[in-house]
Amino acid sequence: MTPVISERFRIDGRVAVVTGAGRGIGAATAVALAQAGADVVISSRTREQLDEVAAGIEAAGRRALVVPSDLADPETAAELAELAAGEFGRLDIVVNNMGGAMPAAFLDTSPRHMEKAFRFNVGTAHALTRAAVPHLLKADGGSVVNISSAMGRIAGRGYLAYGSAKAALAHYTRLAAFDLAPRVRVNAIAVGSVATSALDVVMTSDELRTEMERRTPLRRVGEPEDVAAAVLYLASPASAYVTGSVLRVDGGIEAPNLDLGLEDL
Repeated sequence: MTPVISERFRIDGRVAVVTGAGRGIGAATAVALAQAGADVVISSRTREQLDEVAAGIEAAGRRALVVPSDLADPETAAELAELAAGEFGRLDIVVNNMGGAMPAAFLDTSPRHMEKAFRFNVGTAHALTRAAVPHLLKADGGSVVNISSAMGRIAGRGYLAYGSAKAALAHYTRLAAFDLAPRVRVNAIAVGSVATSALDVVMTSDELRTEMERRTPLRRVGEPEDVAAAVLYLASPASAYVTGSVLRVDGGIEAPNLDLGLEDL
């Protein structure tokens, strides 16, 4: 009898770590993984936010480990792998959702700002992934999902540090996938404009939101659950023949859908 295809999206009994899990994409992802059967280690800076996410995980019948921490430090991010294995006895899935960098004009982007963007977006992801690999191998393989951005693929003014770092994360994904094959799969998601706190200014302005929607082929801003569904696919046996891929979840954009208004030099 042919197996039911939906069973390939189940991750019952597995353990995941999700960074940046206090809200937005990270929170939606943590709950989605729990609903598919995983226990989840969640980390971000704010305990109150994490406690709300933990309640969603527990409502799905799974266990949550709340780790309030400043993950801008790669060494701190790496500790999450040991915490997961110590609490739950294994680690199967890593979701590197930490990242970001404030937009800035070219001449306002200092070398320090650039270095910080790479450390926050790439350094922390590598530190956690590297620490997780021995545990992923003990669990007979595993899956790493990196949250990249459409700005790592397309060009727009003001995104020099952020876009460069996210492009680096996308290629890091391809290289790590080769290094860790065949037992550990590594993939990424290039996320477009999603209704998170980072877009509060846009979402509270009818003018800005309408313009962003008009510039997006699917004519809407994404929801965190759009990305969470893609993470579940890449984390589960449904994507067992996928590694080194960067999956676009961006509404179809081929150019930035928000103009920052930066003039010529």
